[in-house]
Amino acid sequence: MTDILLIPLEADRDLSLDEFAADLGQVLAARVTVGALPVPIREAYDASRRQYHSGRILQMLLDTAPPGKTKLLGVTSHDLFLPVLTYIFGQAQLAARACIFSSFRLRNDLYGLAPSSHLLRRRSFKEALHELGHTYGLRHCADEPCVMNASTYVEDIDIKPAEFCASCSPVIHRAEF
Repeated sequence: MTDILLIPLEADRDLSLDEFAADLGQVLAARVTVGALPVPIREAYDASRRQYHSGRILQMLLDTAPPGKTKLLGVTSHDLFLPVLTYIFGQAQLAARACIFSSFRLRNDLYGLAPSSHLLRRRSFKEALHELGHTYGLRHCADEPCVMNASTYVEDIDIKPAEFCASCSPVIHRAEF
């Protein structure tokens, strides 16, 4: 059984991380716990972009985590970027330990809509599954519907399911970490 450590990095207060961890554990058949690591996330802030460099945060997660095979899922409310992209919803190491997602662009109010904690939680759950899927070795899936389908816009997240397709699901459930 895979162990996953869910790490709040100035995470959104509207997300109940204990419930979130329980739901992730059920879908992934994994032990998911919420814990803290001393990740200096402020060091990943880029003042010129007013965003956080996700690659730096992933490295900080790896540098501060105890050695082992436990997967690391960082959760933040800050806007993330990679230098070649305007923004990202999340990032992961392929077939490795660490991933992160941000709830910043998952909030309705960013788009001038009424706040919805239900949508925020649903979108966050899909992004967490998607990024964790990469750590299991899954790439973006062209099959629809699948949570591993790529998402450029928040609407893309809304239309995909919170589950893996018949091709991706066996990869998750065969994993031995």
